[in-house]
Amino acid sequence: MKRIPLGARLDMEDKAKDAGFSFHTMYGEPYWDEETAYAFTLRQIEDDIEDPSTALHAMCREAVAEIVGSEELMDRLAIPPEHRDLVADSWQDGEPELYGRFDLIYDGQSPAKMIEYNADTPTALFESASFQWDWLEDMIAAGKLPEGTDQFNGIYEALTARFAQIGAAGSHIHFTAFADSPEDYATVEMMAYAARAADMGAHFVNLPDIGVTDSGQFADAAGQVIGTLFKLYPWEDLLRDDFATHLAGAHCRYLEPAWKAVVSNKGILPVLWRMFEGHPNLLPSFFADELDAGCAAVDRAADALARGIVRKPIFSREGASISIRQGDTMIEDAAVRDYDAHPMIAQAYHEMPVFDGFRPVIGAWIVGETCVGMGLREDRSRITQDLSRFKPHYILA
Repeated sequence: MKRIPLGARLDMEDKAKDAGFSFHTMYGEPYWDEETAYAFTLRQIEDDIEDPSTALHAMCREAVAEIVGSEELMDRLAIPPEHRDLVADSWQDGEPELYGRFDLIYDGQSPAKMIEYNADTPTALFESASFQWDWLEDMIAAGKLPEGTDQFNGIYEALTARFAQIGAAGSHIHFTAFADSPEDYATVEMMAYAARAADMGAHFVNLPDIGVTDSGQFADAAGQVIGTLFKLYPWEDLLRDDFATHLAGAHCRYLEPAWKAVVSNKGILPVLWRMFEGHPNLLPSFFADELDAGCAAVDRAADALARGIVRKPIFSREGASISIRQGDTMIEDAAVRDYDAHPMIAQAYHEMPVFDGFRPVIGAWIVGETCVGMGLREDRSRITQDLSRFKPHYILA
């Protein structure tokens, strides 16, 4: 694993404009940064990222079965009591999942460590699936990378195949997000392209425009009933929304299904540690009150916890409300505290590799139940945030 200076394409901004990548720069700072790129060996990709991420996803599915059958764990993950049947039934009924993204710490040598799973509404999809592939092709064409250089990126093809698996050709899907968020819109647009490639109809509806019919079904702004809905709106918010009372009876198929509410929840991290304590790709994790009270499992993790403790809300976005301490010393503390009121989990701190002052996090993409690609973000901070830079990658020949 190396950080290689390749230089940016001279026409990068034009390429971004042509692709509709309007947020490649945000607030005067580059979000997409191709001055340097990360290079990996094929063995690192296959053995240290791809296979472990697929295994981690299977472990998360085992954890779902544990959580939906436990009132204690449903409480821990703050699933509203009135919607627990919706969540549990969606799992018991085998409602199909679509995608997710593991965030991993990896230094190129030791096992990758899962720091969280964005399993419900992960973004950075367009950058990962499309724009970084275009970058690779341009780098090869310009002679900056050898012919035959590859990238771990089968995301778009896997999404198309997954849509074909979970829906019939000719069926129709509504895609929703907040239209005034360019990043969110790019994500649902990427999804819609994949659905259309699977011979499905795809229609965007701005999230605030969704209403409820007299019969209790969801409908778009034109009054068309929504039978299948891909929503870039997290379950933790949806279950507390004014429309939540209509979820169970709307005769709507949701992508992601309701059981993803427990996978995208950071409360799954201590559940995974309970079930798979000592797994090489997991970090010791506990509900905050368990850590503070102490127990045998906390004692067994004492060495790892002594290196630092990361406290995270079970609901959090873009690094908000996360803090890292070593004993009484604050190592890093998020400036944005929007999620401070939520229950907390505590995870052993694992030092990130540093390349030229930047700390990368690998986003390993899952489609269906398999890892199919990745993207990277880097920051000088230990906490990945909304403006952390996206970096392309390639596989060393």
